[in-house]
Amino acid sequence: MSERRPRAAWRRHPEPPAATSSAQPPPAEPSVVQSTLYRDGRRVSSPATLADTFRQLREHPDGMAWIGLQRPTEEELHSLAAEFDLHELAVEDALEAHQRPKLERYGDTLFVVLRAARYLDAPEEVDFGELHLFVGPDFLITVRHGDAPDLSAVRLRMEQNPDLLALGPEAVLYAILDAVVDGYVPVVAGVQNDIDEIETEVFGGDPAVSRRIYELSREMVEFQRATRPLVGMLHALMAGFAKYGTDDELQRYLRDVADHVTHTSERVDGFRQALADILTVNATLVTQQQNAEMRALAEAGFQQNEEIKKISAWAAILFAPTLVGTIYGMNFDSMPELHWAGGYPFAILLMAVVCTSLYVIFKKRDWL
Repeated sequence: MSERRPRAAWRRHPEPPAATSSAQPPPAEPSVVQSTLYRDGRRVSSPATLADTFRQLREHPDGMAWIGLQRPTEEELHSLAAEFDLHELAVEDALEAHQRPKLERYGDTLFVVLRAARYLDAPEEVDFGELHLFVGPDFLITVRHGDAPDLSAVRLRMEQNPDLLALGPEAVLYAILDAVVDGYVPVVAGVQNDIDEIETEVFGGDPAVSRRIYELSREMVEFQRATRPLVGMLHALMAGFAKYGTDDELQRYLRDVADHVTHTSERVDGFRQALADILTVNATLVTQQQNAEMRALAEAGFQQNEEIKKISAWAAILFAPTLVGTIYGMNFDSMPELHWAGGYPFAILLMAVVCTSLYVIFKKRDWL
């Protein structure tokens, strides 16, 4: 990072000391999660407001301020920008959020954007949060957009290790990076379990599995956007070890974090490829199932046609004697062969010949 310098050497607009007042300090701003001053790695005070933090830090230039905010207002960020000389572009990014992970340097201040993730067991979803950090010579400001990550554990861990905390804001930055990357581990485990379940559902023929594959694939796209840039960011930090005189212990710390995030990024890439393969397999199985259903429908239709042909053939055979019997049952006096003695045998013979002929024709055509 950079060597620590007196605040007057880098503050653009130093503020005059606050006037002494006997009035009670106003309550802390709702977005200020915690504001703490440290000296030599140990907590000195926890000011109730940002104004108190600025005043006490000016009174103790050898200290370090760690200010935690969650969804701050524009006025709060602008007051921090005026006090710590934060670049307006970084402040604008911190206000708007929805940024990709990145690392930018503005003079003596680092601006870092991280994407944290956590796995929600009940809905089986991945929830993403956004964390912005301003890291200066004697201050560190965290701006959270979302519930993740929870930095209280990081603060407690650092306070229990004053030697590490005494290394300054750089040590806190690396501890936060480590916490964010460690938070990816349960997410990877949860996603792996989801993929195992999806594979079972795919081969079990669950019709709702396609939607689940799609939703998890979208989450993996977001996960890639969180982890891939982080690899390059950590390597950029490691490249500046010699230039900024980074402590040896912090160098080892950062290399370990870089190894973990590289492993996580590779796992996420594997998950996305696995989901793409599963989606292809599911589409193939769905197509095969649809083909089988269409084949079954075709076979049922063919069988139905065979039955209809049989019914139609017998109906035609039975229609012939019905036609003859109907004509000769009309009881008209002037009908031919009505009083003929051989009329009855002739009608019976005619019915038999017609029925037999139709039967032979339909039999040759496999209708019967």
